[in-house]
Amino acid sequence: MMANVLITIATFCAMEFVAWSAHRYLMHGLLWSWHRDHHDPKARQHSFFETNDRFFLVFAIPSFLSFVAGLLSPYPFFTYIGLGILIYGICYFLVHDVFIHQRFKWFRNSNWIYFRAIRKAHKVHHKHLGKEDGECFGMLWVPLKYFKEAAASKV
Repeated sequence: MMANVLITIATFCAMEFVAWSAHRYLMHGLLWSWHRDHHDPKARQHSFFETNDRFFLVFAIPSFLSFVAGLLSPYPFFTYIGLGILIYGICYFLVHDVFIHQRFKWFRNSNWIYFRAIRKAHKVHHKHLGKEDGECFGMLWVPLKYFKEAAASKV
């Protein structure tokens, strides 16, 4: 039981590295054509969805396959890997799409220092409209300097 919880937590934590790497090297590299409309409003179609939303499916596939492997194989730990990926995906959606970009009008008045730091780091990331010169590619881990800035600017 405890091993399953640890596998889920370890997978969740590893997903921050996976998301950072995918964002840095795929989204701002080879798959920029999918991610561009997320940075450049002029590139967007007039739709609720962005081309960038395809990445939701890309990240859902390993989670789904892990659940299937956990059910069909003699190794149930795959289920907990899938669960860790799923939980990370839910957190990513809530933090990135709901909180930061306000695609849904929930959590609008959250003023915790951690949330202010995430917003500051993400604004720095989005100040670049092109795929080059990006910074702050992570989602849940925020560099200390943004915590300091968030603490100094109590909104």
